[in-house]
Amino acid sequence: MISIPLYVDKPHACSYLDEHQSRFSYIHPSVPLETALYSQLLERGFRRSGAYVYQTSCHNCQKCVAVRLAVNDFQASRQQRRVWKKNGDIEVIVKPAVFEQAHYDLYVEYQKDRHEGGNMAEATEDDYISFLSSAWSDTLFVEFSCAGELAGVAVIDRLEDALSAVYTFFDPKFAQRSLGVYAVLWGVEYAKSLGLKWNYLGYWIADCQKMSYKTKYQPLQGFVDEQWCQYDAEQGFVL
Repeated sequence: MISIPLYVDKPHACSYLDEHQSRFSYIHPSVPLETALYSQLLERGFRRSGAYVYQTSCHNCQKCVAVRLAVNDFQASRQQRRVWKKNGDIEVIVKPAVFEQAHYDLYVEYQKDRHEGGNMAEATEDDYISFLSSAWSDTLFVEFSCAGELAGVAVIDRLEDALSAVYTFFDPKFAQRSLGVYAVLWGVEYAKSLGLKWNYLGYWIADCQKMSYKTKYQPLQGFVDEQWCQYDAEQGFVL
């Protein structure tokens, strides 16, 4: 990959670990972003948020690990197979990443239920769409509906050889369906159907309970010390 200019933001409170400061390195706005370049950047541990592509750049902390699944090697656990079977009645519709009022209303409801008092619970329509989509990415909004009722939306990016999970939100009344799990399993199957190799799941942090679920998808790979390595339940990511 060619050398790409970055800019680094100021340290700020970490969203995942109390008493920690976080900092991100962003691809400089002068760099024209598109799917081919972003595919390469994902392989180097970057992520997308809105139109921006970033990676963690924290002093004295390497706890954020970019993770991915090799979809053809994925082995669903017994619990994951139960979730898949339980949601066999779900209707799935893949849509372009354009604003829909029903999606936005569901997003706000989800934020108020899961992150009451947080900034995202007060997101405007512009905040919502600019956070999840961008002008340059090949982003999809995947609707999950039960008996004709919108139950959840998974936001994913399609890359040259992968899918990348951006965000998933759902109606709290469907919580018993484990739609977050279902969205990951659906992403694996969708990637297979497209002949893709990977499903990127964002960052994993060992000390963050919110992130712990990601190690339940195996075999999981993590980007550590500039290389991808396998997760081991006892040793973590082993080089």
